[in-house]
Amino acid sequence: MSILQKAVQTAMQKAVEVAPDAFIPGGIPDTLIAEGHALVGAPVSRVDGAVKVRGAAPFAAEFALDGMAYAALVHSTIAKGRVATLDTAAAEAAPGVVLVMTHENAPRMKPVPMFLSKPKAAGGDNLPVLQDGSVHWNGQPVALVLAGTQEQADHAATLVRVTYHEETATTSVAAAKARGLEDTAFQGEPQKVEIGDAEAALAAAPHRVDAVYRTPRLNHNAIELHAATVAWHGDELRIHDATQAVAHTAWSLAQVFGLRESQVRVTSPFVGGGFGGKALWQHQVLAAAAAKLAGRPVRIMLSREGVYRGVGGRTLTEQRVAIGAGDDGRFTALIHTGMAAMTAHNNMPEPFIMPARSLYAAGSFKLAVQAAKMDMLANTFMRAPGESVGSFALECAIDELAERMNVDPTDLRGRNEPEKDPTKGSAFSSRNLVEAYRMGAESFGWAAREARPRMRREGEWWVGMGCATATYPYYRMPGGAARITLTRESRVHVEVAAHEMGMGTATVQAQIVAARLGVPLENVTVSYGDSAFPGTVLAGGSQQTASIGRAVIAALRALFTDLLRLGGAGTPLDGLHFDEVRGHRRDNASGLCKAGDPLRHASYAELLSRAGRDELKIEGQAPPPLETLHWSMHSTGAIFCEARVNAVTGEPRVTRLLGAFDCGRILNAKTAASQFRGGMIMGLGMALMEETLFDERNGRVMNPTLWDYHVPAHLDVPAIDVMWTDIPDPHAPAGARGIGEIGITGTAAAVANAIYNACGIRVRDLPVTLDKLLD
Repeated sequence: MSILQKAVQTAMQKAVEVAPDAFIPGGIPDTLIAEGHALVGAPVSRVDGAVKVRGAAPFAAEFALDGMAYAALVHSTIAKGRVATLDTAAAEAAPGVVLVMTHENAPRMKPVPMFLSKPKAAGGDNLPVLQDGSVHWNGQPVALVLAGTQEQADHAATLVRVTYHEETATTSVAAAKARGLEDTAFQGEPQKVEIGDAEAALAAAPHRVDAVYRTPRLNHNAIELHAATVAWHGDELRIHDATQAVAHTAWSLAQVFGLRESQVRVTSPFVGGGFGGKALWQHQVLAAAAAKLAGRPVRIMLSREGVYRGVGGRTLTEQRVAIGAGDDGRFTALIHTGMAAMTAHNNMPEPFIMPARSLYAAGSFKLAVQAAKMDMLANTFMRAPGESVGSFALECAIDELAERMNVDPTDLRGRNEPEKDPTKGSAFSSRNLVEAYRMGAESFGWAAREARPRMRREGEWWVGMGCATATYPYYRMPGGAARITLTRESRVHVEVAAHEMGMGTATVQAQIVAARLGVPLENVTVSYGDSAFPGTVLAGGSQQTASIGRAVIAALRALFTDLLRLGGAGTPLDGLHFDEVRGHRRDNASGLCKAGDPLRHASYAELLSRAGRDELKIEGQAPPPLETLHWSMHSTGAIFCEARVNAVTGEPRVTRLLGAFDCGRILNAKTAASQFRGGMIMGLGMALMEETLFDERNGRVMNPTLWDYHVPAHLDVPAIDVMWTDIPDPHAPAGARGIGEIGITGTAAAVANAIYNACGIRVRDLPVTLDKLLD
């Protein structure tokens, strides 16, 4: 049972003890799904766009504090061992230096609680931070320098001299595998599923494919570097951080420094990209420790190389996918097994079997992820962890099987569309993947695809098409809460400990709140990025919109109840229950009306006046995510790609991409299109160029800059079309499932399949670079 499921079960048990009839499968229907609103789905521009364009948005490294010192890290140069000697004299004597902190003088601190080990844990690993001389990876911080300017700190850091007692490290995949693989669990649930005898079914199948696919290490490369500005006020810690989890970071730092959670406040008003990497790493802890030791505020901003040395990315995988099918194309066996490299100190075995668990019906299943333990930087979540790399292997294997059977790849996928979740047996909450394939294929011109490779050539270029399925689960984490303030002027202020990383969180929530309350959009403001606000909401798992949305529903129900109780007597709403009223605007006055009878209306000004209030402030706590226990909930989609391969040089180019998605109701057409395209661009980079190069001799990352680590630039990205079914999911808040990560899933496979269709060379090891395409 996963941590999420355990938390849900505990909350359910407590709730049922209080109100046994309060919880039913699916919960109370969301009125916004059935009734709709003009604002829901509207292409509203992001409310934070103007402040960002003006350069007025304060990011974590842009808070100026009096007496602030600047930090620079000294990184280890070995993969495993102990510090033998530390010579800091030259650094301490350098101009402007305030402090050189090592394990010899650092404050005593507890290890950071590792993510998924506790409900609010945020750490990328569970190692002690600068508490002894142990070295666990090449790049681990072994010293921190504080100085009056960043330049002075950077210079002084180069003057610290360190020698080591080096120990034998496991830095090669072969050596790690030779030591033996370990079974893994993700979110507390074993990554192993066996239904029937898949190996026997595969051997007996008249049609089969059995291949190994490999994906490399990858790094997030957010535009904003990891940074924090830290200050102590007595025993209270204040940190402006580039984080995706303010509440989790505050709780975790409190554990590290032996504080109450209320003594730590984390703010993160703007984040310049995260993709899973902006959680709690050693640099924030070190900055806080140094600020305490020096008695002055500290700013730390990692260099791009520092991010590669100290912040985890996606790990490498080796995946076997074997599929057996009958003459009718239906899968009799689906095997997806393999290994992911990781350390002994983190909790992220890349869950690449997730797509195989829910996408296709099969007569038997054998799914498993094992770990090969290495001495390296802890890997972590990166956009669609598991699904992005797992969909590459699974969807390429299906393409290979379709060719062997002489069946169109879209048709083969359709023949294996499940009626219910194939490994759990639960009903789908809503699933319209076949419709997404139909509309995407029609728009892309899939019917013109040549079934055999090397059948279309334009000058020096072979041209081909490929497709793949996109998928990502619906999540809604426990702990969602929101505070809503409503004034007589129908002004609404929402406060929630959520995050804005450029995806449009505040914009979409303002739209939904305005629609639910019947107020103009410009009357709604959303405050976020502060651990002092209600809720334990993190920006990850494509679940933030659902978590906030369900908390807002709870707050609005409480708000409506209080409005009716305090001010409803003697109005047209007298005697009505909160489920019988709706937010409504009539005669330029926002208020409540009886559902289905807009003439029975009372304005918020009237209701608050009758109650003797200028404003009403309500906090709502979202109920446990019961919908995830009753239904199999997933966003899905179809990715189509046209690619070219130069017959002379082997250079691959993607010339067209299209994504057709089924993600429930789309809440904002403009921000959703941006999310879909952004994910697909990351999938394009994963397919063609991205790879973190790891020196297996010493465990050092060899390309820790954007000069050496290639991400897609403007000329690499073709026109990208996106579309969606826009069919509401009746069991999700506002009918919407997550969209932030699904775009990257399936894209790498669609690209690889298109390249094969163009030139006839099947590349199973990402990235697909030109050297792999030369005959």
